[in-house]
Amino acid sequence: MILTITLNPCIDKSSSVDELKPESKLRCTEVVREAGGGGINVSKALKRLGIPSVALFPAGGHNGNMLCDLLQKEAIDFRAIDTKVETRENWIVMETGSNNQFRFTFPGLQVHEETIIKLIDTIRGFSPSIVVASGSLPPGLPAHFYGLIIKTANALGAKCIVDTSGKALQAIVGKHAYLIKPNKNELCKLLNIEHLDKTEIDDAAQQVIQNGCAEIVVVSMGGEGAWIVSKSEKHFVKAPPIEKKTTVGAGDSMVAGIVYALEKKLSLKQAIQWGVACGSAATMNSGTQLFNNEDASRLYQIIQETT
Repeated sequence: MILTITLNPCIDKSSSVDELKPESKLRCTEVVREAGGGGINVSKALKRLGIPSVALFPAGGHNGNMLCDLLQKEAIDFRAIDTKVETRENWIVMETGSNNQFRFTFPGLQVHEETIIKLIDTIRGFSPSIVVASGSLPPGLPAHFYGLIIKTANALGAKCIVDTSGKALQAIVGKHAYLIKPNKNELCKLLNIEHLDKTEIDDAAQQVIQNGCAEIVVVSMGGEGAWIVSKSEKHFVKAPPIEKKTTVGAGDSMVAGIVYALEKKLSLKQAIQWGVACGSAATMNSGTQLFNNEDASRLYQIIQETT
């Protein structure tokens, strides 16, 4: 089974307005509320691809109850660890006049130590084939916490996929995840260098592998596409031409596409093709709606024919 872990889940609230003006009363459309956070989004995307998973996350307060209710309505299997503190919320506002999207992300409240211990103990209670740990760290968790998740997953014989950023990503050097998904800037930080040319990215990813970060490195390059690199393979997939409406959920959708391919025992090349297809499909929808399965399948066929 696949276990997704979201350390800093949220309620994503989205709305739209004609124009954002300071010192003005802004007439917004009805608020749409959705369960959010890295691993939760991966579980939602996997369900669309027909792959079951269990979403594990800390949650508390009114927003935590809402988060669980929303997942129940989507028939997502989950395990929530009570944090005793309120789960955070994010705001996404679309300015319809300019088609600009404004994303307001809040940090969340500090997580107590007993919640951390219970979360790790809960991971040990599963027998996953793949563990996907994704998203930011809430206040109170040390930067090396993802390393603890990797260690726990490895002890269970699971492939651990980590998608995070900043100090949390830099702290996994030498922790030996199965797969990580930095962007170009994050790849530079992992290697303590200022800049990488496009022609240097695949070699840089292999250096990250040699440094013990992961067996496989996926380098996300936004609208350009993505690399997937292992010790013995390198594949670049160009993103298909589409009309982009949002970038919310694109990274999580890419991870889900890759996990789908791994679960189906497909090749690394097919894994990154599915990843780019799902990530690109997610940008075609407004708000935080992830992707339509029909769009992802159609884009995958296009990518296969052109790669």
